[in-house]
Amino acid sequence: MTPDDLKALRKELGCTARELAASIGVDQATVLSWEKAQLFPTKAYVDRMEELRQKGPGAVVRLAKGAVDPMKSLADPQVWQLLRKIAAHKKLREEVAKLAERYPDPSTDD
Repeated sequence: MTPDDLKALRKELGCTARELAASIGVDQATVLSWEKAQLFPTKAYVDRMEELRQKGPGAVVRLAKGAVDPMKSLADPQVWQLLRKIAAHKKLREEVAKLAERYPDPSTDD
């Protein structure tokens, strides 16, 4: 996949480099390096991007615009209600864990 192919894919999917990165499990810097031809994606990542293309824009992880302070989320009672449900139900925990793999950890976001 060439840098131009990557840019075309992002345009087709209507996503940012950060969203594409989150959707395939790499850092935003990696996607940007691919687009600048500083690095090249392995076959596994090319395959993941092709899967996204086939699924369409709805398959892309959409990230909130602007900086969101995760600590402020802790003041929301709904967050605590969700956490209690996740802690109490094994199947729900497993489903949430699987879904969470698609999202970056906010404690490591720059």
